[in-house]
Amino acid sequence: MKQLSPLLRRGRPLLAAALLASAALSGCASLFQPPVTPGESEEQVVARLGAPSNVYPDGDSRLFEYAAGAFGQYQYMARVGPDHRLVSYQQVWTIENFRAIRPKQDTKLDVLRRVGRPTEVTRYARIPFEAWNYGFKESGVWNSQMTVYFTDQGIVEKVENGPDPRFDDTRSRF
Repeated sequence: MKQLSPLLRRGRPLLAAALLASAALSGCASLFQPPVTPGESEEQVVARLGAPSNVYPDGDSRLFEYAAGAFGQYQYMARVGPDHRLVSYQQVWTIENFRAIRPKQDTKLDVLRRVGRPTEVTRYARIPFEAWNYGFKESGVWNSQMTVYFTDQGIVEKVENGPDPRFDDTRSRF
């Protein structure tokens, strides 16, 4: 700031303001960059993102899950190749990923590899299946909940979408 004060004394407040803004924004440049980029080492990924909440094997790669938490609506997966370098990093709670889950074919591990662990695991009284609920922001707008139902053998029975009850304010009304 001491370097800018001569500019202010000489009647150049706009130049001083521009330089100050430029200096401030240069420190924020990392806010506009992706948290990790393909090609970074596994160590760099963990240093920047922290330890993954889960790691899933996927062929010769591994998927590092970064869980959303109890009220999170986004979940990220980092794919690390056999060379221990980042292949991709993406938000996986998307309608496209949920639609790609194949009833009567996919297993719990297949679902974990595609969208990671659910927000909640439950059994509903009238449905004889284990239900994995994923509260997500559908199309970046709607508070939705995707439910994946599994048989006792761990095979996907069906996938169902609806409103996320965690954000339903009508439930608290009389």
